[in-house]
Amino acid sequence: DLSLLRFISAELTRGYFLEHNEAKYTERRERVYTCMRIPKELEKLMFFGIFLCLDAFLYVFTLLPLRVFLAMFRFITLPCYGLRDRRLLQPAQVCDILKGVILVICYFMMHYVDYSMMYHLIRGQSVIKLYIIYNMLEVADRLFSSFGQDILDALYWTATEPKERKRAHIGVIPHFFMAVLYVFLHAILIMVQATTLNVAFNSHNKSLLTIMMSNNFVEIKGSVFKKFEKNNLFQMSNSDIKERFTNYVLLLIVCLRNMEQFSWNPDHLWVLFPDVCMVVASEIAVDIVKHAFITKFNDITADVYSEYRASLAFDLVSSRQKNAYTDYSDSVSRRMGFIPLPLAVLLIRVVTSSIKVQGVLAYVCVVLFYCGLISLKVLNSIVLLGKSCQYVKEAKMEEKLFNPVLTATPGKPAGKQQSMFKSTQGISTDENGSASVTNQPVHQKENTPSLLVTSNSDQFLTTPDGEEKDISQDSSELKHRSSKKDLLEIDRFTICGNRID
Repeated sequence: DLSLLRFISAELTRGYFLEHNEAKYTERRERVYTCMRIPKELEKLMFFGIFLCLDAFLYVFTLLPLRVFLAMFRFITLPCYGLRDRRLLQPAQVCDILKGVILVICYFMMHYVDYSMMYHLIRGQSVIKLYIIYNMLEVADRLFSSFGQDILDALYWTATEPKERKRAHIGVIPHFFMAVLYVFLHAILIMVQATTLNVAFNSHNKSLLTIMMSNNFVEIKGSVFKKFEKNNLFQMSNSDIKERFTNYVLLLIVCLRNMEQFSWNPDHLWVLFPDVCMVVASEIAVDIVKHAFITKFNDITADVYSEYRASLAFDLVSSRQKNAYTDYSDSVSRRMGFIPLPLAVLLIRVVTSSIKVQGVLAYVCVVLFYCGLISLKVLNSIVLLGKSCQYVKEAKMEEKLFNPVLTATPGKPAGKQQSMFKSTQGISTDENGSASVTNQPVHQKENTPSLLVTSNSDQFLTTPDGEEKDISQDSSELKHRSSKKDLLEIDRFTICGNRID
């Protein structure tokens, strides 16, 4: 018979056995361990990616001027050597000269933009209006980054396209003016971002800075509760690396402008230091929370970040090969959406306006500083190359580096190799530069010669995981290679669409 005392007694003494559902609780425990591993694995990826961006950024200030000087010297002394080659300059030299000319033109154009007037114009706006402006600038920056590398790649290919090919373009000069206009507008956009951040730092109650930091936490709401595949998370990780590095450069610009206003008083730097640490800490915390819950909701393990790091390392190693199809700085731009030219133009403009160089000693200091930058660039490149080789070896991706070498048989005539190179150069810019080096057909017959290097990045960007497994279900090794190739083919062309909420 049921009674109140018997019901209470059953509630107090009833038991349950967790081991009867061992798989469920083991999975929950593993999810907890995965969330605990996310900060360490994510920051490893971020640390490696930020130094990759730094390497591409320092290249603009250090090696690019030297390469432009060497290219101009070759062009001037060309009559002394005679026309041994059909080209006046090599494609890489043409691209270097174009980058250098774009930098110089945009730098002089930036002198017509008054930073002080822009600062006071933004400072006079209300807090809520500045918050809206800052959000609009973030969206515009992603759109500019998405389209900017396309413009630059179109210029490089138009300027270096072989003469015998039938040209279907508007010409080098229009492409050049489009590139100059893009770099100039993007530099102004980043300047407005830096000015808004500077106004937030100098506000009395720090309310604008708090609102701008809270905007990072709004990003969690727009990202965590969406369906993410492995490739989409890779795109988001690359975008977060680019965003964090750009924020570091913006904070550097803000500190330079504030130190100039206070006559380079070192005491004022310690006044800015807590706010800088607060902005950086909020950015790191948001990234950790966002990635931890994305991996939890989508059942993605923390080991995936080591695969992402290996894919970025593969780009660096493949760009050092003799048969590399692109410069590494452009490869970083395609992968992460980080385009160093506009940011470099703005930083040069801020540094030259903030620091006055007068006297022989000042010029000696400038030369020593430039030599220090070159040393830092070379050291950073050496360390990155060594770590990249280590990551590629740990991921067992070395065979992808030597596939192009193995397919180029010595008995093949030179005409075929040249036509193969031209066809490969004709790949659309929607593909990653490293993908053209690494992608090989999965199924090849032994008695057939190597075909043209193909890429199907669009297919992998839109194909669900289930279909990928059906495609590569022949063997476990092919499945492993397929997943690796997916990551190698991911570029930044869909980042903006996934990140804008």
